Amino acid sequence: MTKKDNPLAPSKELPATEWEHFQLYKDVREAISCLPVYFRTETHISGIMATDLHTLNTVLGATIEEQVVRTLNLIRNTWDPDEKYALYSFVRQAQTFPDVLLRKTSSEEILLGVELKGWYLLAKEAEPSLRFQATSAACAKPDLIVVVPWVLGNVISGSPILFEPFIESAKYAADYRNYHWQYIRETKQGTGIEIQKGVGPYPSKSEQILDKPHSDGGGNFGRLARTGMMDSYIAETRPRATMRHQDRLLAAVPEGISGKHDRRGGPYRLGAFEAASAAGDGYPFTEGSIGTCDHRGT
Repeated sequence: MTKKDNPLAPSKELPATEWEHFQLYKDVREAISCLPVYFRTETHISGIMATDLHTLNTVLGATIEEQVVRTLNLIRNTWDPDEKYALYSFVRQAQTFPDVLLRKTSSEEILLGVELKGWYLLAKEAEPSLRFQATSAACAKPDLIVVVPWVLGNVISGSPILFEPFIESAKYAADYRNYHWQYIRETKQGTGIEIQKGVGPYPSKSEQILDKPHSDGGGNFGRLARTGMMDSYIAETRPRATMRHQDRLLAAVPEGISGKHDRRGGPYRLGAFEAASAAGDGYPFTEGSIGTCDHRGT
């Protein structure tokens, strides 16, 4: 099949404006975009080698998820200003898709789900390595995938500080991920995907919900950053973490590094390891949250 014969790219299946909880859906999206303003944590990291920073995304993932849920419940007035949903709250479910549910305690009625992914912004790799492999059928229309970028307050120590998250329809992300894998990316490998059947939204822990490529030698299936859907977001977000502190980081870079070039021939960019090793613990980030709060709508 040639590219001109490819099927049309998937469209977003968002909640209908007539849905009784549509305003809540919009308000939750806005509240999530404002997380950096309200996020607080008692977690403090110290004594980590700069070369081990990449492991923190795994170690801190569950902690950040838990505290994001706590924060969303604390800022209830932003997503439930009229107190229509007093009996509902965000709850985290470990090792089950999605990570977070907005659920009614008394009846366990679920209004929407949020799949949370962390992204350590100063990682040496410029794009997030997170993977999202859930099948589209496991996602309800209001469900969201949220990528939460973070850094440590003092480069290689301190508490996590959040940046404005990436927010997308989980169902659309799953559909477009598969479309990109099958029809857009250039590869000599097979492009087939085993789509999970017989599943629906809010599956149990035991259900199989992950789509599986027939051939994936590089282990790249599910990397949303490789599909193009995060390009503009990454281009805007990552420089905020590096440019905000580049003067003090560059001032501490050992002589000779600033003249280097990367393998693409461009100017050498400080990765987490070089920046952290150069800056040490004496170049703290400004305390507080970093990000902007805007209305993402639908």
